[in-house]
Amino acid sequence: MADNARAKRLADLIREVVAQKLQRGIKDPRLGSHVTITDTRVTGDLREATVFYTVYGDDEERAAAAAGLESAKGVLRSAVGAAAGVKFTPTLAFVADALPDTAKTIEDLLDKARASDAAVRDVATGATYAGGADPYKKPDSDDDTDDTTE
Repeated sequence: MADNARAKRLADLIREVVAQKLQRGIKDPRLGSHVTITDTRVTGDLREATVFYTVYGDDEERAAAAAGLESAKGVLRSAVGAAAGVKFTPTLAFVADALPDTAKTIEDLLDKARASDAAVRDVATGATYAGGADPYKKPDSDDDTDDTTE
């Protein structure tokens, strides 16, 4: 339990240090303001860290950002080591986060469902019930037979 808390604290620190370093310390034009660090995960032994990032732009900008992060990996790891003060600085692996693509797919599916609901609502407008407004059979009011009096 204590190791999980330590890994979580280290992951949070790595996320902050890498984000700040990308914003202020790296002069690579491929790593402009369109790179965002979304999450960081550290293994239980604190030896490896996975940094998730998003790039807002087209595929060419994403590829350029990936190359820029790969080339800046040593500088970023040094900054993490200086800030963390741990015996072994974790190795950094950068992974493009699929969250924006997933969110776009979900939004597209929701738009499709809304359009389908609107089409069903348009068809239902002005429609009448197949068996009348109350489709359930009821006993005739003329029937004077009462089974409870016998």
